[in-house]
Amino acid sequence: MNTQTSSRLFEEAKKYIPGGVNSPVRAFKAVGGNPLFISRGQGAQIWDADGNEFIDYVGSWGPLILGHAHPLVVEAVCKTAEHGTSFGAATESEIELAKMIVDAVPSVEMVRLVNSGTEGVMSAIRVARGYTGRNKIVKFEGGYHGHADALLAKAGSGVTTFGIPDSAGIP
Repeated sequence: MNTQTSSRLFEEAKKYIPGGVNSPVRAFKAVGGNPLFISRGQGAQIWDADGNEFIDYVGSWGPLILGHAHPLVVEAVCKTAEHGTSFGAATESEIELAKMIVDAVPSVEMVRLVNSGTEGVMSAIRVARGYTGRNKIVKFEGGYHGHADALLAKAGSGVTTFGIPDSAGIP
């Protein structure tokens, strides 16, 4: 399989992005080789910068339950973007979405909408610590739980699986 363009992009990325990727799980160190650079997606398929087609079993690590570029999602995003993209303030849409989630899941009483899985996990840890009064947490060694220092240690990305930090600054 030809991956010359992805390899070239990886070398270029390493000049500007630590490790050449913006998330440790994209580094491919645990499986060998260089990461693929994806250029587009449609439904369950993705294409890399070299034109190779793949079935996307990752789904952006969970949130793409309708696949890439689903027409209804694209339409909704475009319609919403016409009114602004990010305000840093509360919006009525947040209330509507929170209500939909609470109504759809019987055990959920309230929700906090955040930007990433990392923020979700950090919020869950804070809630657990506040409720139990304990500081220690339990997590799966070798699993990725987000990009916070306490969660990255032994997270399974590259040499951290062996307890060796992949970059300075991770305890």
